[in-house]
Amino acid sequence: MTNKDLRDRRFYHAKQEAEFAEKARAGTDQTRDPAYRLAFQDTDFLLREELRPVRFQLELLKPEMLLDEAGIGSTLVMYGSARIPEPGKADALIEAAVDDESRKIAERLKDKAKYYDEARKLARLASECGMSSNGKRDFVVCSGGGPSIMEAANRGAADAGKESIGLNIVLPHEQAPNEYVTPSLSFQFHYFALRKMHFLLRARAVAVFPGGFGTLDEFLELVTLVQTGKMEKLPILLFGETFWNRVINFEALAEEGTISRDDLNLFQFVETADEAWGIIRKFYRLECG
Repeated sequence: MTNKDLRDRRFYHAKQEAEFAEKARAGTDQTRDPAYRLAFQDTDFLLREELRPVRFQLELLKPEMLLDEAGIGSTLVMYGSARIPEPGKADALIEAAVDDESRKIAERLKDKAKYYDEARKLARLASECGMSSNGKRDFVVCSGGGPSIMEAANRGAADAGKESIGLNIVLPHEQAPNEYVTPSLSFQFHYFALRKMHFLLRARAVAVFPGGFGTLDEFLELVTLVQTGKMEKLPILLFGETFWNRVINFEALAEEGTISRDDLNLFQFVETADEAWGIIRKFYRLECG
């Protein structure tokens, strides 16, 4: 640090103060006690129940700051199952089936394996667009960072030689980001709520592929935010009309009066990446692609 830095700031950086504190430790009973640690370096303190609001803030700030520093202006968010196989691996699921029920499930998953390729292609199309505004990159692919559809999303961006984001979550069972997530844009979350917020803070379009509880949760919260006016309208693309109409009776919701019929226009069904990208291009009047 130069003298000019000291004149400009008046105070040392927190990192420098932490280094000073480490050097000054004299090995006495007082300095060895946890009470003497700098609060921001005391992990045990930060993990206390009373510090949850601070952890909320940290989990909101860290990805926001790093994405801003990386020049990420907007994203194409891609939701979907962690269980749909890559087409080349679908037959292995059927071969591993141990009974009729598991075989039928494996066959249904194989039927949906085409969406792995569509997710990969859509991510590539968005990444190749290469748009930027005010020095920020637009339509950067963002997934949950896991396997299956999420992997396909990050893989498609890698096919185009572009970076992509992975928003992973700590779970009781072992989980790691897929190999196609850009390491410097790979984030880990403790709180689902803050992870979902980061999915949507920069979203300009959202592609939702067949999935389970997590995908349903993310999709329904997004539609609710747009329906209630808490979020501006954007392209919401549901891949697989047959699947979605089987698991959610959208028409029944309108017929029962619990949603308005206009709410059914908040999202669109698509089957292919080309169809989805065409809708996004038309919505934003994009010339690329």
